[in-house]
Formats: sequence, structure tokens, C-alpha cells
Amino acid sequence: MTWDWSSETLTRATDFLQARGLLSGNAVPRRIGDGHSNLTYLMRCGDEAVVLRRPPPPPQPKGAHDVLREARILSALEGTGLPVPRVLAASNAGEILDVPFYVMQWLPGVVITDKLPESLAAPDLAPAMAEAFVDTLADLHAVDWRARSLSDFGRPEGFNARHLDRIEVLLHTRHEAPPKDFVALLDWLRRYCPPESGAAIVHNDYRLGNVMWQAEAPPRLLAILDWELATIGDPLLDIGYMAVCYPMPGEALTPNQELSAAFLAPGFPTRAQIFARYAERSGRNLSGLPWYAAMAAWKMAVLYDYSHRKGHDPFYADPSQAQRFIAAGWRFAEGRL
Repeated sequence: MTWDWSSETLTRATDFLQARGLLSGNAVPRRIGDGHSNLTYLMRCGDEAVVLRRPPPPPQPKGAHDVLREARILSALEGTGLPVPRVLAASNAGEILDVPFYVMQWLPGVVITDKLPESLAAPDLAPAMAEAFVDTLADLHAVDWRARSLSDFGRPEGFNARHLDRIEVLLHTRHEAPPKDFVALLDWLRRYCPPESGAAIVHNDYRLGNVMWQAEAPPRLLAILDWELATIGDPLLDIGYMAVCYPMPGEALTPNQELSAAFLAPGFPTRAQIFARYAERSGRNLSGLPWYAAMAAWKMAVLYDYSHRKGHDPFYADPSQAQRFIAAGWRFAEGRL
């Protein structure tokens, strides 16, 4: 997905930022992040900097890439003690650009994926980093979303079955019948679909590459990023997704685990230890976790398969990526977490 600033759009954005006192001169934009959905730009003028987030160019599927929804939840979470960047301004489609966007605080940290920066690579730092990662998610799930005026942000009743239905729609956008292994895992998920374990703010893409760390030791989680998929739903889906993203040595890795391969460095706890930490911190019962992990793996398989068939992003060019999620989904369904 590509989009370039024209002199006209950059001038309009610069005027917008200057009028709100966010930059004092001309903005120099630079694309940041490795996301494959909404577009994120560092807007810099000398020592001043803010971050602008906008959807990809139209056309867009209905309900997708809602950056103003992101801005709303970030604003709602301000003051909770959670590490979230502060929203500074927002604009509707047609006011400044042809799409909506919001502007948020720039934080001078590092985003980690497959390799730890040298400053955080000592094995004795790994336990604290892993604990901060999982504790922050538990703290998110503990937020009183009703008190933050988010009662209309999602429908927690019937969330699990409805989520299956929503993702299944993508399976039927193909000309031929869906692959049998996709359907078989879906049948298993439907057969054992549990009632919701509770209702909480669900990030829906909480992984190592979507948080920012202080660049120097000791490890400190500065910000949770990329809230595009957040909703009110069953918090155990975030933990199931953690299984899909948190790698273990000697295990066949999912594409998401490859993107979090820094967790394979010496000193990091096992996935079982991570889950135990979450259970202790949150007080939640994780006995049903195999279903949520299998669900998250199946969901990623469908999304990767759909993106591969669309052919718009070379990141999804390898058709075997989806099959690796399906294989992981069956491992999780069998309780091998």
C-alpha cells in the first residue's frame, strides 16, 4: 500500500499543525512503523515532532481503518495510568485531507520485533521486559470501560460467536470453496465456542511490535500502539492471540511469532510462565485458553489468506503463511500451549 504527500496535502497538514501550536514551522514527514493497514508519519520541524496517523487511500471496506475510533479510545484511556500516547488533534475527512486523521504525541522510544537493541539485550533484563509486557495487558483489561464513556464501543454479549461469524465472511470472498483445513478448524471452534469469560477493552493486536520501549535499560514500556482493532469483548482473546505471537524455542513459528522473535533471546520466560503471570495479575481463569489460542490462530490464517488473495501488499505474497497459522491452531486446540 502506497501513498505520497503532495505539496498541496503537506501544506494543508502543516497549516493544521501550526494553527494548533503543534509545530512552529514546515513539517517534514517520514513514514514510520511496519504496519500493513493504517499509515503513520513522523511530522518533524527541527526539534519539534508529532505523529500523524491516517488510513490508506480510498476506497476502503466499510468500518475498516477507522482512525478516529483509535483517537477516541486513546483519549478515553488518558489518565488511567496506562502507557498510551496523548491525542493532540483530529480532523474529519474533507476538512484537511480527503481522509480523516489524528495527531498524537511523539515518544522517543524503540519498537522491537525480531531482535533486541544492544541496550536491552542483557539476559538479566529479559524477565522484567516480559513482565512489563504481560502486566500492561492485564492492566488494560482491568480498566473500567463504562467509567471511561466506552459503553457503546463494542458489544460484549455474544462476542465470541459473532467474532467467528465476522471472520468467516472473508472465507467466502473467494471464487472456489474455502480450503478444507480452514473449514475443519472453524467447525471445531464453533463446536466448542465458549460463553464470554467477561467484558473488557480488547486491543486485538497486542504483540511485541505494537508496543514501544524506553531505549535504555532498565526496560520500561512507554506506549501501546496501533489501536485500530480495539473493541469491548472477551479479554481472553488477547491472551489467545499472545500464544500466536509469543515464540518458543524449537517450535514451528507462525509469521507473527517470527515478528516477535526477540522473545527467543536468552532470559525470556516460557509462554506457560507468561500465561501464569497474567492469571496471577488479572485473577482470570485460563482453563479455556486452548479455544482462544486456536481461535486467534484461525483468525490470522483467514486474514493472511485474504490479504494474499488481494495481492496488494508483498508482505502477504507467500501463500504458506496462512497454513502455518492453521497448524498452530490445531496444536493449541489439542492443548499444546
